[in-house]
Amino acid sequence: MNEWLKIAIRRDVVIRGAKVGLIVGTILTAINHGDLILAGTLDVNSAWKISLTYLVPYCVSTYAGVEAILKSR
Repeated sequence: MNEWLKIAIRRDVVIRGAKVGLIVGTILTAINHGDLILAGTLDVNSAWKISLTYLVPYCVSTYAGVEAILKSR
C-alpha cells in the first residue's frame, strides 16, 4: 500500500487525474446541475454534490494510472 500511495502522489499521476477530473467533472456538472447554476438557485446540498462530481473522476483516473504503472513493472 505504501508503494501505491507514493505512485498516487507522483506529479504526472496527479496532473493527469486533475485534468480528467476537470474535464469530466465540468461536463457532468453542466449536465446534472447546469439549470440550477444558470438560474442562480444552487444550494448547499447541490454544492457538495458538485464537488463529488469533480472528485470521483479524479479518483478513478488516479486509481487507473497507479494500477497501470504497477502492472507495467
